[in-house]
Order: sequence, then structure tokens, then C-alpha cells
Amino acid sequence: MFERGVAIIYVSRRAAETALKIRETLLRIGVKCQVYAPSRNVVEGVFSIEKRLTNFVEEIIERVDAIVAVMAVGIIIRVIAPLIKNKFKDPAVVCVDAGGRFSISLLSGHYGGANKLAQIIADGIGAIPVITTASEIFGRKSVEEVARSLQCRIVNPESLTAINSLIVNGANVAIIFLGEFRNLPRKILGYRVKAASNLGHLERLLKNLDGAIIVTRDDIASKAFSKPVSILMLKTIAVGLGSRRNVDADAVLKAIKHALRLVGIPPALVARLATIDIKSGSIEIIEASKRLGLEPLFFSPRELGGLSHEDLSQDSDTVKRHIGIGGVCERAALLAIGGDARLILKKTRVNGVTVAIAVEK
Repeated sequence: MFERGVAIIYVSRRAAETALKIRETLLRIGVKCQVYAPSRNVVEGVFSIEKRLTNFVEEIIERVDAIVAVMAVGIIIRVIAPLIKNKFKDPAVVCVDAGGRFSISLLSGHYGGANKLAQIIADGIGAIPVITTASEIFGRKSVEEVARSLQCRIVNPESLTAINSLIVNGANVAIIFLGEFRNLPRKILGYRVKAASNLGHLERLLKNLDGAIIVTRDDIASKAFSKPVSILMLKTIAVGLGSRRNVDADAVLKAIKHALRLVGIPPALVARLATIDIKSGSIEIIEASKRLGLEPLFFSPRELGGLSHEDLSQDSDTVKRHIGIGGVCERAALLAIGGDARLILKKTRVNGVTVAIAVEK
């Protein structure tokens, strides 16, 4: 989330301290961000705005995933109002008062992640988060948040009003996975989870529900259903692995599951697992893959070393000395997607195993 970064903007000198605290909070969790202010109020480490605030925001809004406005709510509302398009295109906008007392989710709370960003900022600077979307008030995740958490595209956005209304009003809504999914959890994000092997089975499940969130890898956009449904198309998720010698299958599996927990993805949703081909004879990796219901992919050092991607971490000199390339797991995860991909978890070390997770864009 927020791969393109966050623009933190303040307008008064009094707000500089709060803006810099927000930057520190975001950098601490690996979120790219820059602080901007009108030239007359710039302090060290802040980029100068040399034009009207309205013109500056109009330019930067296309280049970032979120804007944090450290100013009065009225100011940022007037600035962004002409730029608002729709919930799937608008960036997240969070407003924080100059004194850092409140962190307010203003725009694109669900799909753009403003609710989450407001909470992160509040936790980091000791502010009170202000989130007004109905699903949060009543303790249930919206369809947009389910889609974002599970790395899905919303196929039928016209369904959102109906399904979110059911959710807010406490109706019987479940998440139904359509297709071949192994070892699904009983609950995800507070919803009961059901599995349907085909469309007929899905319809039978719908009879006992008021509506559903359907997660699938199949194109069912043209299908009609007896109950209101939001259809989420699952993006391809890949796990990349690296490991020391003599690491057993249990350790590999535990490392994978730990990494997936960090990004909130159930193991059942992983489509591919990959590593370097010198591990092709590793009984441990093959066994761990088998337990996940996956066939491991193996890439040569040449394939891995030939990958150039902005998400890659700095090369490891130790790994480079041993196998000739600066890292395995991140490259393997990205290559396993086989197209335009991004890392949602950079290399994470767990008891001799390194894990990275990539998803198609």
C-alpha cells in the first residue's frame, strides 16, 4: 500500500513539527514520503512549494497514493474538491490539525486506504483517529477493504452500495471462495468463510444468506445471481524463498506462514512459490510446497540476476559471494508473477529462511 508514496503538506510554520513527526512515523514502517510547505514556512528537510497550493496539489495528486494535509479541514477540502473523481481513482486524503491532536480520514477511506493511514498516523504521533465510514463504526469491514486486504480487483463496483448496506445493517453476509482453494480458514476479516466448487454449489450457499462477497480466479462477471453479490477477482500472489542448508520443511512452512500473516493473506490464496534452481533438489522446499498445494518454480541465477525492479532491496554481498547474485527471494517472487508485479513484502528473515511476497499489479 502507498507504493507511489505519500505527500505530507503543511501551510503554517506552527504545523511543521507535526508534519515532521508524521514523516518519521511513515518512514519507520517503510512508507515513502516527502514533506512540502510554502517557501516562507519551509524548515530543514522540507521541500518548498513555489506556487499556489491549489496548483501544487493538482500536480502532485497524480504522482502519489496519499496526501496528508496538516492544516484546517476547510483548506484541504476546498483544494481537493475540484479534483475528486471516484473512490477507485481518488488518492487517500488524511487531515491532521497543526497541533497533532486529530488524524481525520477525509477521502478514499476504504479503497484508497485513508482509514488505515489515519490510524497509522494517530498511533505514531499520539493523535485521536477520526474515521466516519459506517462499516468501521459498526465493526465490519467494507467490500473495498476486503478486496484490498485479499489482493483482489472489484469486478462489479455497482454492487458496493447494496452489499455495504447489508454489512452495515448486520445482514447475513459471508465470503464465498469459488473454485479450487485448499485449507481455507473459517473466518477472514470477521466474516464466515464458505467454499463453492462451482456456480451451482454457490447458488445453494446463497439461499441461506442475504448477500455475499465472492472471491474467485474465474471470470464470472456476466453471471446473474439470486442474491446481491460483490465479485472480487483474486490477483496472482507469489511467494519467493531463500534458505540456508539443512533447514527442514517445518521451518520453511512456518516462515512462509509468518510472512503471509504480516500482510494479512491466508496461505490458501497463494498461487505460486518460487526459488533458485540450485534448490530444485531440496526435499524440504518441495515438501513445504506440497503442504501448501503448490508446485514450486525454480529460476536460474541468470534469470534472477537479470531482473531489474524498483522494489528490490539492496544486494547482499554475502549472497552474491555464494551464488553470484545479490538476492533470491524477492527476485523469485517477482519473476513468478510473470508480468507486471510489485512486492508487498520485502525479504523477511525467519530462522534461516528468507521470504518475499509479490502480487500482480
